[in-house]
Amino acid sequence: MKNEFDIFSWQDIQKKREETRKRFVIEYAQDSSDSYDARDMDRLWKDDVLVDSYLECSHFVMENTLKMISDSLQWRKEFKLNDINESSVQKGLLDSGMIYLHGYDKEGNKLFWFRVRLHVKDLKMLTEKKRYVAFWLESHVRREPGTPLTVIFDMSEVGLGSIDMEFIKYIINCFHVYYPKLLAKMLMYEMPWIMNAAWKMVKAMLSQEVVDTLVFVSKSEIQDHVEREHLLPSMGGTDPFKFSYPPFPDDFQNPISETGQEDDAETGEDDLETKDTLEQNPLALKPRKVCFAEDWDKDCTSTWKASRRPSDAFKGTLLHISPAEELRFGLGDGEKRCLISLSNVTRNRVAFKVRTTAPEKYRVKPSNSSCGPGTGGTITVSLYGGSLCCPQDRFLIMAAEMDLSSDGGSADLAQFWKGVPKPKIMMHSSSRLEENMDRCLRWQKVLTVLVTVLTALSFSTIYTGEWPL
Repeated sequence: MKNEFDIFSWQDIQKKREETRKRFVIEYAQDSSDSYDARDMDRLWKDDVLVDSYLECSHFVMENTLKMISDSLQWRKEFKLNDINESSVQKGLLDSGMIYLHGYDKEGNKLFWFRVRLHVKDLKMLTEKKRYVAFWLESHVRREPGTPLTVIFDMSEVGLGSIDMEFIKYIINCFHVYYPKLLAKMLMYEMPWIMNAAWKMVKAMLSQEVVDTLVFVSKSEIQDHVEREHLLPSMGGTDPFKFSYPPFPDDFQNPISETGQEDDAETGEDDLETKDTLEQNPLALKPRKVCFAEDWDKDCTSTWKASRRPSDAFKGTLLHISPAEELRFGLGDGEKRCLISLSNVTRNRVAFKVRTTAPEKYRVKPSNSSCGPGTGGTITVSLYGGSLCCPQDRFLIMAAEMDLSSDGGSADLAQFWKGVPKPKIMMHSSSRLEENMDRCLRWQKVLTVLVTVLTALSFSTIYTGEWPL
């Protein structure tokens, strides 16, 4: 489906953004300033991606865009989302395992699980449950900005006491209004017939865009969307995962440098630093995504695809990172490395380091370094040995300003990262690493079949003494 942005020039889109901001202030914020959190207003004014998401979801109808923004910002203030953490949610809900984030679908989208049978309908608890959902969604946006979600409504073994269509409608509405462009799709797993009538009423109240994201699946069909390794055994999968809270181990680790050693000496302490920053400092995370993919054109070995749109470069407050979307590796042995270009846009030296969720697969050089004011640098990312990309691999680039007196040496960097205040750290993380090696995999399958056939023929010749006709 064609992206609606493609019918507009970048100048037109910029005008739409400016119109949206100005009209929202005049028509909504001036008379209702107490209805919105000042931090959300500040983000609306500065974050083009956020404004674009509202424009696109409302099909560029300005009145609908403004109403959606107002509803979203009021909801955020009502549930105090800029300050929400686990202490804001009842412990019993957190421990229940009714809702959690775990695993990825085949497209690399994070899985948002709703185990409906663990839900008990209770109107007195509805507000707390809404806050519970908001906590998980906000946690995901802070931790993995730009990573779409695939929602799995697990309705297996559901009893009448668990059916709460009002709550399900609220969850769906969160994606339609409060977090536009966050939803990839919703998998309605094993919906029982007793919910058919209630579901028809809810469906009638949903927009066509939301209805189009719904996919009803059975146990035999869900593997069309999610690999077995990310599915529970009850769904025919092999994932032994059992929910417990807190579920936030640090996903990002130090990559191995090309010398085979970790660049960071303070690994353990640094891991805690990253985890704390990701969970406690949402302002440090930019709502952008980096997608890395493996399907390189023959004439683009070891270089970045030429930028064709301004969004191909992530423009952070400290560094511009190019490109912002895809890192692609070639199919040949000599094409297993790519480049990340950094540009320091400050007047100070900027320290940076790279983390990955798969340190055993990648070699990064440099993974911990710095660049002077107004200068740039290049990071080389290489696939190690015979490693292949997978949709779950992600990267994180952390950056922070240093004093001009610092020379950016290894000793300075080690000391700097230990003492830098968390709010001063800029982060840019990848939402997924796509693997598109169809040609390679196709040939691999063909070769496997040929080898199998030749092996069978050889054994037949050995035992019979005749070559089969």
